[in-house]
Amino acid sequence: MADQVTRSAARLATLVALPLAVVAGLLVFGQLGGSGDPAATTATPSASAAPRPVPSTPVEMPAPALAARQATVCRALTAQLPADIRELPQRRVTAGPEQNAAYGEPAITVACGVPPATYPPTDDVFNLNQVCWHAAPGGGGTVWTTVDREVPVRVVVPAGYEQPGQWTIAFSKPVATSVPSLTEGIPFGCTG
Repeated sequence: MADQVTRSAARLATLVALPLAVVAGLLVFGQLGGSGDPAATTATPSASAAPRPVPSTPVEMPAPALAARQATVCRALTAQLPADIRELPQRRVTAGPEQNAAYGEPAITVACGVPPATYPPTDDVFNLNQVCWHAAPGGGGTVWTTVDREVPVRVVVPAGYEQPGQWTIAFSKPVATSVPSLTEGIPFGCTG
């Protein structure tokens, strides 16, 4: 009798836990740039579409003066950036190649030493491969800014790219290895 009660309880627990696990998985998928990502719904061409020719002209980017520590960290970061992201080759920038990078057309841009992100404390932050990012609309797409790093890094993913969070993940490893983490003031949800 006790064995039958145990099996019934196990079945009931499975019936309750399975739908909850599916819902939780869908929420996480959406937060990482899946079909539930609000920024992804504005995207039009597929990221897997045939690559467009990349212009030889440099991408227009500002290069504000950086403090010595910021400049050192940003040089370390740009040295770690890949030559291409998926099928998008890295492009030249008009200013600050020691702190800026760009990929493809329209250009996905990376800027190091930017001002910290400002956002309401109720906004979501996304821990993508050990780097915490805040996403906001802007720059003709989605602007992702690190919120857990000593020197903030910004990635702008134009609206033409689906799942902007997935494109941003490509920069998390170089950021994690090159830009030191903050020791305090890290938003809730960004710490392990």
